Amino acid sequence: MATALKNLSKTDLAENKLFKKLSIAIVTADWNSEITHSMRDAAIGFLRNQGLKANQILVQTVPGTFELPLAAQWMAENKKVDAVITIGCVIQGETRHFDFICDACANGIMNVGLKTNKPIIFGVLTTQNLEQAQERAGGKHGNKGIEAAETALKMLLLKSELH
Repeated sequence: MATALKNLSKTDLAENKLFKKLSIAIVTADWNSEITHSMRDAAIGFLRNQGLKANQILVQTVPGTFELPLAAQWMAENKKVDAVITIGCVIQGETRHFDFICDACANGIMNVGLKTNKPIIFGVLTTQNLEQAQERAGGKHGNKGIEAAETALKMLLLKSELH
């Protein structure tokens, strides 16, 4: 496992004056809310620590992970939104439902980014069990919400350098 015994949520990203101009949306699945809300809250905290004000962060929820791509598209269609962070958690069960949801969500989120030309960040856990999800939502592997928020900011920095 690539993340064995590693906390990947440490960052070296410094505040940037660009951040004061940004608007970032966070769309969170309510399914597995113990996990997803922890990730959402960590993402918001990270963005605030980077200098974003509360009014620069738009937060919405959807019922489940399958609904994330459409909600991300709706948020990205807002001209004021610079990036969208999607947060969800799908835990492996005994049926192939896991595979269908994960595949549809990943492809949908990627397609929204390509369609809108905005960073649409995949902050979706796809774990084998609840323990693995907890380890990635504030446990020994850090909080993937922080990593998703950092990714959004880094992608926006890249876009500003290229344009």
